Amino acid sequence: MKRLLKLFLWFLFALLNAFFLWSGFFLFKNGYYELAIVLYSLVFLINFFVFNPKGYPYRYVIPALFLLFILVLYPIYFTVKVAFTNYGTGHYMSKQEALERLLYDPNFTYVVDDEKVSFKVFVVYDGLTPTDDFLIVFKVGEQLFLGEKPVPVRARGRNVILSEGRMIPVTAEQVNVEGKTYRFVPWSEDLADLKMIVLGEKTYRAFYYSEDEFLRLNAPHFKSRIGQVHLSRADYIDPLGRKFALRVGETGDWKFVRVERLYRLVYREAMEDGKVRRKMVLVNNLTGKDVVEKDGAFYDVDENGELRFLIGFIDFVGWRNFLRIVRDPRISGPFLRIFLWTVVWATLSVVLSLMVGLPFALVLNDPKLKGRNLYRTLLIVPWAIPVFISALVWRNGLLNESYGVINKILLPALGLNPVKWFNDPFWARVGVLLVNVWLTFPYMMTISLGALQSIPPELYEVAVIDGAGKLKRFAYITFPYLMAIIAPLLVSSFAFSFNNFTIIYLITGGGPPIPGSTTPTGYTDILISYVYKLAFEAGQGQDFGFASAISIMIFFLVGGISFLNFRLSGTFEEVSR
Repeated sequence: MKRLLKLFLWFLFALLNAFFLWSGFFLFKNGYYELAIVLYSLVFLINFFVFNPKGYPYRYVIPALFLLFILVLYPIYFTVKVAFTNYGTGHYMSKQEALERLLYDPNFTYVVDDEKVSFKVFVVYDGLTPTDDFLIVFKVGEQLFLGEKPVPVRARGRNVILSEGRMIPVTAEQVNVEGKTYRFVPWSEDLADLKMIVLGEKTYRAFYYSEDEFLRLNAPHFKSRIGQVHLSRADYIDPLGRKFALRVGETGDWKFVRVERLYRLVYREAMEDGKVRRKMVLVNNLTGKDVVEKDGAFYDVDENGELRFLIGFIDFVGWRNFLRIVRDPRISGPFLRIFLWTVVWATLSVVLSLMVGLPFALVLNDPKLKGRNLYRTLLIVPWAIPVFISALVWRNGLLNESYGVINKILLPALGLNPVKWFNDPFWARVGVLLVNVWLTFPYMMTISLGALQSIPPELYEVAVIDGAGKLKRFAYITFPYLMAIIAPLLVSSFAFSFNNFTIIYLITGGGPPIPGSTTPTGYTDILISYVYKLAFEAGQGQDFGFASAISIMIFFLVGGISFLNFRLSGTFEEVSR
């Protein structure tokens, strides 16, 4: 039994190796080279630990090693890499893929002539339901052609760039295509008379023909399930090499027209650094002008000499994303103001939550208090409820300016005027602080309660003998011991509040807006919400490169502040003892 179990485990391990090797190959094939290298490195380490006797102790850390590589190291590398690129809206693909699209994508074609091309679609039915197995019969001039379902010839993963189909001349009732014999029933050179095409036991029935009133009823299915899915990126090529593609006319009718590629690649000799080099250039076949490559994009030159954007690609931009923070006044202007509020927000969140949580901890630490477990459970409830639910309850149930409990019931009962929680800068900041303190004070209470229970009771006994009162015992025994224990946790809480995007976004959305700001900036925005708005809500699409650059800056800011807090609190000295 043990031998069978061992064989099964080895078989499972072999399957995992095969799966990871295939995954790495798939990533390499689709251009994810760094992730493939990370995966192969991880597979190598895992196999080394399994097969090498000296690596036996490390076998138990394989799950943690896997998570470290995939969820920590690679995201860090990817963020740093993206920060030096223009990755974002309009720049999602590599330069090679952008070139392929310009050269092969049917969208980058032009109509050669308006020669009349009639076509009729035949499909196989599954009962009464049409399938996507279809044939097309073309009539170009007086000649009939048979076209099978196009097959992909250029693709990126599952994303098909170009499909092609052959147009086989039809001169008789039967036509042979690569060993397959198609028979037309009934045979006629008039498309209107063709009803079926038979291939062995398979029958293709007439489905769509624009000149047949009955078959035109299938136009929606043809356009959505066949035209858009299979023919929108397809070319049909006749024996003379002419290309025909499905296009939507100016009147909204769908028709096949003869097309040619709009761009082609040529190699030209050019002088660079005193040497003659061959340079690859894209040329517009219609105008004969070269396509301009600039700022990570290709631009066409129109008849007025102006540049027209074609397609963008991911390009290395160096320190441009970082310099934007300093040189762009639309960004650098509000940046300092938001940074200062972020520091204030994180500091007050920690201090106020500790000021609320510590007294509760002192009360619950008293062994004479009855029902301590019940009180402790009730006080932890705000921490146990999901943050999203609590934030939405506060926003819509308590702080709402029109029907919230505070403005509707509590303040009028005290004779006070309603508060503009979302429209007044001061009260908006008070509101987000209030919500954050409500959510974090149970955490401060819990860690303080644990720290209080670790203080030796003998210290208090000696202090009582020396005549120290409760205030002195707290000031000279409780608080110093407490801070020595929870200081690292306070620093981590500060770092968490520094990047607490959830509360800001759910409660105020960063508002109210700052008047006169040229970027989407609000009084309660902290750095992370400001970055989110700049990268994703600035009206210019997504800018992952810029977001990554500021994320790196935030990392160093939080790291520097945390390091300073550790040094000031003496945490490093405590650890070194």
